[in-house]
Amino acid sequence: MKLKKTMLAVVLFCTTVQLSFAQKKKIEIPNIEGYYTLKADFHMHTVFSDGHVWPTFRVNEAIRDGLDAIAITEHMDYEGFPDEIARDYNKSYEIASKAAQIKGLIVIRGVEISPRVPPYHHNAIFLKDANSFPFDYMENTHQKFIMKKDLTHEQLMAPFLEALNQDAFVSYNHPSFGWWDKKDTVLFTSFHEELLEKGILKGVEVVNSGRYNIIAHRMAMEYNLTMLCNTDEHYDMYPRYVESHRPMTLVFAKEKSQQGIKEGLLARRTALYFDDLIVAREPEARGLFNAITKITAQKKNSKDEQQIAVLIENKSDIPLQLKIKGPYDWENLPLGNLELGAQQQLEIFLKAVWKYPETINLEIEVQNFLVDPDHAFRTSVPVFIDEL
Repeated sequence: MKLKKTMLAVVLFCTTVQLSFAQKKKIEIPNIEGYYTLKADFHMHTVFSDGHVWPTFRVNEAIRDGLDAIAITEHMDYEGFPDEIARDYNKSYEIASKAAQIKGLIVIRGVEISPRVPPYHHNAIFLKDANSFPFDYMENTHQKFIMKKDLTHEQLMAPFLEALNQDAFVSYNHPSFGWWDKKDTVLFTSFHEELLEKGILKGVEVVNSGRYNIIAHRMAMEYNLTMLCNTDEHYDMYPRYVESHRPMTLVFAKEKSQQGIKEGLLARRTALYFDDLIVAREPEARGLFNAITKITAQKKNSKDEQQIAVLIENKSDIPLQLKIKGPYDWENLPLGNLELGAQQQLEIFLKAVWKYPETINLEIEVQNFLVDPDHAFRTSVPVFIDEL
């Protein structure tokens, strides 16, 4: 027992020291019109289930990375350190919430319901009590995950009914054929249909640990589910994303609060940011593009040749991959392809302008903004032409 406690203390000490050497990766993303743009991660674990860091470590990571909100979602049916830590699935929330009070981070109480049979893994967040979730489908939870042999539908449904009772936001985690029960030929099973009919299932994790799941994206579009992007981290976040940034869900909220975030999720106002990609429905993609870009144009005379100089500014840390079509020919811009880096502005030129117009219309495709699994975001931008 003493040795196990010592080993746990060493793990916690090492991860705390490692965090202090991590780079700061705060991502700047402006608010969109009418809403706050809140950066969040709604799926992660600590030593209170199968994670390997203390809850305060998750808080410090989030502060370092510039997040506005996190949910710690312990597996309600697994104990990673049963001899060292008493079962209490509210405890990680309580520790993290206390640590976050003076740091401006919103911590949301959550739990992960994680049977290995349909309906598989789901998060339930905005809870009142994580310990009240039943897990009668389990035989052994002590450093093992052993389900009972004769499972009933009622046992598997029970934690979801508790989520409904607590008015929780429930989302389907990382749908994958690796979890596929051959009795159901699709990942959105008959159990999920029932959860949808009962008003329990609200969202789906389209990006998990930085991996884009096209099946989950199609699922979100077909069943009108809120799209989420989470890390599902069990260890130190930093090494995995040292060359990029941590994946995050952008929630467009009316207010900076738990209630504001919940309302935004229920209204499906989210965008997913991972690698250099954004996944969002068309209204949110448009709002985000309008918030992070500024486009102006001016008449220009170059060696007696009339041109139009177009200045495009990116006011965010999200790089943009653009394909732009104008009413004239672009100078030195093959196919109208343009990469606009974070916080960058570029001047490009339209030439062979024999008569200056008052305005021009730019047709823009944002190739790294996905509005559905098969299409990038497209928009038409009218730009007024300033005088020389």
